[in-house]
Formats: sequence, structure tokens, C-alpha cells
Amino acid sequence: MPGRFAPTPSGRMHIGNIYAMLGAWLSARSRGDGMLLRIEDIDEPRVVPGAAELMMDDLRWLGLDWDGEPVYQSARHGLYEEALRCLERLTVDDAYGSAKARNSASIPLIYPCFCSRADIRAASAPQEGDRFMVYPGTCRRLIANDPDATRQRLENGDRHSLRIAMPEKASHNSTIHFDDEVFARQEFSLPQDIGDTIVRRADGLFSYQLVVVVDDLDMGVDDIVRGRDLLRSNALQIAIRTALIAAGFQSHAARTTATRTATTPQSPYSPENPHYAHLPLIDNAEGRRLAKRERSLDMGVLRAHGVSPEQVVGYCAWLLGLQGDRSCTAPRPMSAAEALQEFDWSNVRVDTADRSISQDDFDAYFGL
Repeated sequence: MPGRFAPTPSGRMHIGNIYAMLGAWLSARSRGDGMLLRIEDIDEPRVVPGAAELMMDDLRWLGLDWDGEPVYQSARHGLYEEALRCLERLTVDDAYGSAKARNSASIPLIYPCFCSRADIRAASAPQEGDRFMVYPGTCRRLIANDPDATRQRLENGDRHSLRIAMPEKASHNSTIHFDDEVFARQEFSLPQDIGDTIVRRADGLFSYQLVVVVDDLDMGVDDIVRGRDLLRSNALQIAIRTALIAAGFQSHAARTTATRTATTPQSPYSPENPHYAHLPLIDNAEGRRLAKRERSLDMGVLRAHGVSPEQVVGYCAWLLGLQGDRSCTAPRPMSAAEALQEFDWSNVRVDTADRSISQDDFDAYFGL
């Protein structure tokens, strides 16, 4: 089973992106598994023309290869529609195995939400650390208490998004647990920490939270590596994955299971139960997460200054902790193949604090 690169083509990649992609590549290749490339261009207004091609050129230049042809989310709208139709057949009780007696009044798993962003901001508070905002449930209460009003608003053509409902109360079935390779055991309450979440926006675009799960299931991905800011989102995505499976969504991976030979090595992971590793984030000297506007750190600037692939890979391997204690050692150049020889998740787990980049040290290492 493969891992995946999943870049968003909203600009040139920078050191933070390459660090995460190196982690994903090392994780998959260290297991002898495949590596897929998915261009996450579903949010079309954010897409920068030509960015996907530049990303692929940067990955090749760095020696971070992948298998097969790239998959573009923008070409998979039919698959996302199919997944949404599957979810729309479920109630909340169906999806989460509620002990409550099932009846016709049960809340549908997917329901329309007429709230604006301003409405939600006024009624909610972002969760500490990752800006995750729990929806206050306004339109869920509307459909539960006055379904005729909801139907009338839909008939009137009122602008609305679609949300996936979480269990209403904390219980055994409403808590998501998962083991993370870097941050160990994680636990999130779906009603308290996640809340009902948009799966299709009011402008008709599918949400990241839905499409990433559909894509990973469909592509057979069982190794997911990304930044620790998505730990909470991972719990939501597990809930969506569970609901899709309960709804009978048939992924390509599931359809081809029967073709696997009896000699295929067995893994404790699968597209239905992936391996997760969330990496510490990369901050600038002021302690803020790296952003694309910090041009001195992006691949276009670095390559224009004549840096080598080994310098970039070595720096990211050092950030991952593959070159010893970062407080005592300086980064040294190395190829992707050399980094693979040094890779072990135990080295990454030694220090789970976010990494900080000193601009002066960065410039000195790369000769900027």
C-alpha cells in the first residue's frame, strides 16, 4: 500500500512543504511501499497557474520520486458526488451506531446550513492552537425542530452549504482515538472538539475534509504524513471515513482487493485504517508558522541562488532529527537516498517541539 504527496498548487513550495514531503517519502520508501502524487487543486480560486508543474519539477530535482501518473482533484468531481450521495443516505444514528432507537425523526447525516461565516464567527470561539472553529449547531437545531422551515428555505433557493453531523452528545461512540507515530495516542470528542463540519461549500466546491478522505480511500493510501496542525482534522477525517464505509462507498482499493495474491505481505494498516504521522511545524524566528510570503525560503529563490538538491534535503533531514541533536549539530548536505538510510521514526519522536528557523543561520547554510 502507498503513501502520498498531496500538495496544493497555490504557489511555490518552501522549506516547510519540502520537510513534510520528505517525511512522507521516507516513511513510504522505508517500508518498501509505493508513493503517489495527488495535486489538491479542488479549491480552484486558490490555484496558481503553473504551480503544479513547478512542484513536480522541484520534487524530481530533489530526488523525491513517485509512482504512476499524478492525480488531480479537479478531475474527480464525479467521485466526490458519489461519496456525498452515499453519506446522504445515512442518519446520525446510522453513522455512529447510536444506542438511541432509530426513527424517522433522526437527524440526517448531511444537512443544509444557511449560516454565513459572520454568523458562525459571532456564535463560536476558535479552538486554541489550530484555529479550528466548532460550529454552534444553528441549522441542525432548525432541521430538528422545524423541518418545514428548512424545506421552505431550500425551495426558496436560499444559499447554503452542506454539513456532516457529528454525534450530539459525548459518549463512547462519539470519541475518536488514534495512534500517531510522532505524537502518540490522540483522543478527540466529535461533538466537543470537532462539531458539524462543511463537506460542500455554498459556492458548490467540495471541502478539503471530505475530498482528502475520499481520495485516500479510493487511491488505497494507508500511510498519511503531514503537519501536526492537522491532528484535530485527522479525528474528523476518521469519522468521515467510518461513515463512508458504513454507507457502502466502494473505493478502487476495495474493488481490487480480490486481485491481490496470497503472497502479498500483510500490514497492520489499510486504507480503512491508515498509519498516521503528524510532524512538528516549522516556524520562523518570530515563532510564526512559515508562510508562502516568506520568499527567501521558497524553492524558486533557493534554486535561483544555485543551491544543490543535497543542501535542501540535508536541511530538511536535519529538521526531522535524522542528523542527531539539532541543538548540538549543524545541518549537512545529503541526498534523498542517504536520508533514507538514516530514517527512523524514533529519531523524529526525540523532539516533538515545533522547529524554528533562524534566518541568519539559514542564509549562511545556503550561502544566500
